[in-house]
Amino acid sequence: MFSLLVLRLGIVQIVHGEDYKREIEKTEDIIISHSVPRGRMFDRNANVIVDNTPKNAITYTNYGASQKEMFEVAERLAQLIELQPNKVQERDKQDYWIKENPKLAKAKVSKEERDQLGDKLEGKELDKEIYDLTLERITKEELQELTEEDLEILAIYVAFNSGYALTPQIVKNEGVTDEEFASVSENLQYMPGVDTTTDWDRKYAFGNTLQTILGNVTDTNEGIPKEKLDYYLARDYNRNDRVGTSYLEAQYEDVLHGQKAKEKNVTDKAGNIVSTEVVSEGQRGKDLVLTIDMELQLAVEEIIEKHLLDAKKIPNTGFLDRAFAVLMDPRTGEVLTMAGKQYARNEKTGQMEMRDFAAGTINTSYNVGSSVKGATILTGFQTGAITPNTYFLDRPLKIKDTPLKGSYSNNLGTLNPVGALRLSSNVYMFETAIRIGGGRYEYDKPLNLNLKAYDTFRDSFSQFGLGTRTGIDLPSEQIGFKGESSKPGFILDLSIGQYDTYTPMQLAQYASTIANGGNRIQAHLVKEIREPIMENEKLGPVFEEIQPKILNRLDLDPGWMETVQKGFREVVTSGTARSAFTNMTIDYLPAGKTGTAQAFYDGPERKNYDAPPSVINLSFVGYAPYNNPEVAIAVIVPYAYTGSSGYPSTNLKISRDSLDAYFNLKKRREDEKLTEINSN
Repeated sequence: MFSLLVLRLGIVQIVHGEDYKREIEKTEDIIISHSVPRGRMFDRNANVIVDNTPKNAITYTNYGASQKEMFEVAERLAQLIELQPNKVQERDKQDYWIKENPKLAKAKVSKEERDQLGDKLEGKELDKEIYDLTLERITKEELQELTEEDLEILAIYVAFNSGYALTPQIVKNEGVTDEEFASVSENLQYMPGVDTTTDWDRKYAFGNTLQTILGNVTDTNEGIPKEKLDYYLARDYNRNDRVGTSYLEAQYEDVLHGQKAKEKNVTDKAGNIVSTEVVSEGQRGKDLVLTIDMELQLAVEEIIEKHLLDAKKIPNTGFLDRAFAVLMDPRTGEVLTMAGKQYARNEKTGQMEMRDFAAGTINTSYNVGSSVKGATILTGFQTGAITPNTYFLDRPLKIKDTPLKGSYSNNLGTLNPVGALRLSSNVYMFETAIRIGGGRYEYDKPLNLNLKAYDTFRDSFSQFGLGTRTGIDLPSEQIGFKGESSKPGFILDLSIGQYDTYTPMQLAQYASTIANGGNRIQAHLVKEIREPIMENEKLGPVFEEIQPKILNRLDLDPGWMETVQKGFREVVTSGTARSAFTNMTIDYLPAGKTGTAQAFYDGPERKNYDAPPSVINLSFVGYAPYNNPEVAIAVIVPYAYTGSSGYPSTNLKISRDSLDAYFNLKKRREDEKLTEINSN
């Protein structure tokens, strides 16, 4: 027997020795990914809009530790940091109580009950049933015996156990003191899996300005939204990675997210880390340079707030709570300002406050009135219904079984397209619409129109950006709503902007299309994507420059667009906008079109009314300079007032002041640049 034993040992050592040695010395390479800060956002003048604020953080990575080992580490860590048990649930407390009181927990289910259950169940099913009974029988008084220290340990354990193996989990990243950070760093060897690192928060340099379109990012507790889990996991994300959930943060997630830092941990057979090697340093997300001019944005927002609050002092403005102004470069589609403000009540304080509502420029739509008449005239030209030399007598129209339909004044005289735009003649548009529909107006007779005229109008309007997506690089863009009825008479309302609804961004693209001579250019908010660099206040090399994109070109005969442009110019020199734009201080030659729409209220107070109250929406579209446009503007003031006309034109005041702000800012910068050149 002894000889056989010696022989067996010889076989083990000599024949299989190397194999067993390799098995003992076997190691495993584990790659751990660490998130990096997101890319920043700048305005067109390199001013930081969105940045990252670094903060201390303590993490835990489970390399295969057992529950017992994790609790032991949690107990050690609890002696070094303070962590509030905010995320500890009732079930967590019950599990911890069972762990700390095994004898009392066992006594919760008697031997007789265990035997009875054993007759029906076995294995894991039996264990689960007994455990569930134990949980049910733990009293509130027993749970209240857990000390603050117990709850802190439990909170840390819950944080350890909230993620997945080999994925760093944030244990604490809010209020980590320098003392805590140093103490944990000094004792890492006693707490396997625990590490100290740097986390970050998004910082908004201009407060709430543009907050609604900059977007939101999840925190480390939220991680990847459940509905997009598969999408992101397939792209090498961890479940607790922070991702953009709305607007720019979501639209440019792939750019802003960056490349993770990766390290290789070599572990032995027992799971102990033998060595650590950096595989990749990682790289912060790329930076976005926006088309927005923040100085102009702030000025326009201040203008909106002033005139909105001034208008609220006037009677019959109870529904007025918002206003929008979009300024765009008609040559490139770059959005210079995207301003929206809403005057609403704070649900917590009960006080009225002015909120950022920039997102409303793309996701809310309104009847805008006569601002669309430039598109109506050009639709008439394209269909052959009218020519630049077509004249109509402006007088109220009487259609059978319908109240009189006319312009704001009963008789504006005989007008051509330019005069119709200058004086905002509804009747001229009605006559044009009737011809487009193949009809003929006769006093007190029904309209016999081809209903294909609806499609004709809407297809034509979409060439300007009305009733269709502008292509802006943001999610959730609304296209507006089409009037539901297909009765012939509503075609007349469609022709004067009182049937379908449009967004402020669509109006800005429409104004730009008129301004540049017929190119509908895609609206965009990102001007450049830049490589990240270490210097916080500087921009890196250009990774990608966003080029202007023409979505469509209007098919126009010579002179057609010039006719509409002339009409727009006369609107501000001698027409419906002359009160706001005719004085000696203007030298930038504006052109534009006013709009007043009879509409229905659909704001936050709508629930208080059986039927939607009637309101007046105000709008303005324009551009400047008339002879070489460099800026286009669209302003909408929904629910401006109720009742008859005669109230201050908030739309014109916002438009005039916003254009003044643009050209004053331009002049100031040119003067500063000239002064700098001369001083050098």
